[in-house]
Amino acid sequence: MLPDIFCKAVSREVINRIEKLNSQTQPVWGKMNVAQMLAHCCVSYEYVYENKYKPPGFLMKLILKNMVKKIVVNETPYKRNNRTAADFLITDERDFETEKERLIAYILKTQELGKSYFKGKESHSFGKLSCTEWNNMFYKHLDHHLTQFGV
Repeated sequence: MLPDIFCKAVSREVINRIEKLNSQTQPVWGKMNVAQMLAHCCVSYEYVYENKYKPPGFLMKLILKNMVKKIVVNETPYKRNNRTAADFLITDERDFETEKERLIAYILKTQELGKSYFKGKESHSFGKLSCTEWNNMFYKHLDHHLTQFGV
């Protein structure tokens, strides 16, 4: 069972890990710099809170629900250097402090809204998810990339 991102103590622990980063922190693996990684992690939350990404079409959503969803919402850690969806590709330069503040704000908002907000909530790509699936998706992604940067 993964730690509960909706729990204040777990959210605080993740934020403490983010606060250990600085603009010069180097990745253990991968191509993104630290500001790009923070922006990349924000995309999961932008799907929930912002209306800036086009939803996948019927066929793509069917593929995502049947093939990708189980990888994203289960408890198995991601492998290093996996391919990522186009919306998550951050190739331009980003401001470290801005991205750090955005990600922390999204984590706090998610924790404050709590499990009840996410119970049965429709995902941008995967249909309705349980609280556990939302938790696994959020926590696992954050943990993967914070580990990537050694925190």
